[in-house]
Amino acid sequence: MGMLAEFREFALKGNVIDMAVGVVIGAAFGLIIKSAVDDLIMPAVGMLTGGTDFANMYVLLKPGLKTLPPYETLAAATEAGAVTLRYGVFLNTVINFLIVAFSVFIALRTLIAAKNRVTPKPRVTDAVPPA
Repeated sequence: MGMLAEFREFALKGNVIDMAVGVVIGAAFGLIIKSAVDDLIMPAVGMLTGGTDFANMYVLLKPGLKTLPPYETLAAATEAGAVTLRYGVFLNTVINFLIVAFSVFIALRTLIAAKNRVTPKPRVTDAVPPA
């Protein structure tokens, strides 16, 4: 029973619960950012680049066995069993990461600034310390 009691004590510590809440909120935040990139940002970027759909940008490494190229979309190439280098999907993932990283940076910067405003800084006095 010692190990079970030790695990219960560990699992109920405030830090573990805070971390679990952070992971859940982070996962939900990641879904929101993914939707923002896929549904808002990349279509706008695609329009600016002449209607390019980055999610369908790929290099065909090996044709599929079910059907021969050319493939209209990445999904069609995948369905045919083709081996592809999916650089458009990778580009979307990099943009997702950059937005998440920037958002976390802004959130932390705001929290630190708010904490510094609430916590009074110690005053420096002109008093000379006793010798």
